[in-house]
Amino acid sequence: MDHPISDDPKSPLLPLHHDPDPIQQSQNILSGLKSTLTLKTLFVLLGPLLCTIICLYVKLDGPVASRNMLAVLVWVFAWWLTEAVPMPITSMSPLFLFPLFGIASADDVAHSYMDDVIALVLGSFILALAVEHYNIHRRLALNITMLFCGDPLNPPLLLLGICATTAFVSMWMHNVAAAVIMMPVATGILQRFPVGPDQSVAVSKFCRAVVLGVIYSTAIGGMSTLTGTGVNLILVGMWKSYFPEAEPISFSTWFFFGFPLALLIFLALWVILCCLYCSRNSSQALSGYLDKAHLKRELEMLGPMAFAEKMVLAVFSMLIVLWMTRSITDDIPGWGTLFKGRAGDGTVSVMMATLLFIIPNKKQKGEKLMDWNKCKKLPWNIILLLGAGFAIADGVRTSGLADILSKALDFLEAVPYFAIAPAVCLISSTITEFTSNNSTTTLVVPLLIQIAKIMHVNPLLLMVPGAIGAQFSFLLPTGTPSNIVGFTTGHIEIQDMIKTGLPLKIAGIAVLSLLMPTLGAYVFGTNEPVQ
Repeated sequence: MDHPISDDPKSPLLPLHHDPDPIQQSQNILSGLKSTLTLKTLFVLLGPLLCTIICLYVKLDGPVASRNMLAVLVWVFAWWLTEAVPMPITSMSPLFLFPLFGIASADDVAHSYMDDVIALVLGSFILALAVEHYNIHRRLALNITMLFCGDPLNPPLLLLGICATTAFVSMWMHNVAAAVIMMPVATGILQRFPVGPDQSVAVSKFCRAVVLGVIYSTAIGGMSTLTGTGVNLILVGMWKSYFPEAEPISFSTWFFFGFPLALLIFLALWVILCCLYCSRNSSQALSGYLDKAHLKRELEMLGPMAFAEKMVLAVFSMLIVLWMTRSITDDIPGWGTLFKGRAGDGTVSVMMATLLFIIPNKKQKGEKLMDWNKCKKLPWNIILLLGAGFAIADGVRTSGLADILSKALDFLEAVPYFAIAPAVCLISSTITEFTSNNSTTTLVVPLLIQIAKIMHVNPLLLMVPGAIGAQFSFLLPTGTPSNIVGFTTGHIEIQDMIKTGLPLKIAGIAVLSLLMPTLGAYVFGTNEPVQ
């Protein structure tokens, strides 16, 4: 029932409320302040605060843009390191910070977020999603594991098969995606073993060896190709940005150096795992739970390869061949010469990914191998981070900050290369334990370029150890998302990672320090001056 409206002209139109209790009001204000002034809020303010301090009080012997670039760099890295703002949003901040601080125009910054390297990433990610969608990775894993299982069971050989499969998958897709795909395959094999108090020491050790092997193999496999990890792509993009006249690093060029490097580190990993966790004597304890018949049953459950799987595999194989043959050697030019150097690795990557949206899958009428809904899982955070890295590299160079850094580091001119290369790798591999691999690379590589100029050596002699060292995040679960994937299985603890990761990190630094001035000098042509 409606209430009658009063005829009194002094009657208020809206209901009156009593004044709030001042004590309650102050408590509400205090509660609001507490919820606002959190550690996260302080971290958000830290970036602009440091930027302001540098702009007001730091004087550099160079143009104003160089000081502004330093201030923006500190702002961006403060947000990256503290994760005060989501990483993809921080990665987009150069798009507004650079124009506002007079470092670069809006168009120039935007170009860094879409070039041939980004196109390479987009195309390869779409193909990786197709492989994942059609379960091709699982079929491959089961086939290779059956091949290495042995009869009777040979645990070190089986471990080698699981790790080798993971490394191979990681060569063609992002490390985290490879870990997420392969960990269920590995733990599916381990589910055959007893758990709890019934689990023997030999079984427990083998379970730890398999999980550690998978997370470390994803990192090692990613080193061998350009598309395996964002770090390699950041390095290649920065090389192209700083030295546009120099020969770009192609997919095949990187592979000829990265694959032997990854192979040696992989063998070191296998030896370390076998020594610590997996001896031949453990075969008796394991053979009762795992045999070829179990693997064969899982493979039969997948059924024969369908047309769609065969076509995705064919497209992926064709893409790898095109990547490897675009630029072969000076004497044997690749297919890239037919297009006068206009086509890049990203060109064929997007072209082959496009075929997936044209070829029918023969499951339902009108349905193609891929549709855009299946691409919603594209890791845009990685793509934006790559763009930010390239934008920062351009900003450091064009603002004049690079020249100022080189003058400040001129004392390194007398340091021999053989002393500084392992140190660079060690520093980079230490920083990466506490921040992301891509952030470490974006921070370290521009600095190494200036150090190389001062030492009068080819920049790649320091850039490559710095970038690959950033992938040696082997000690802590938080070092990389791949480590977290393994840690959440419950099979490993932090001491397992430290016990295995420390000798692996030392082996990786030793192998890299040996290969870079030898094989690296031949593959990258580091004995010749950079244009």
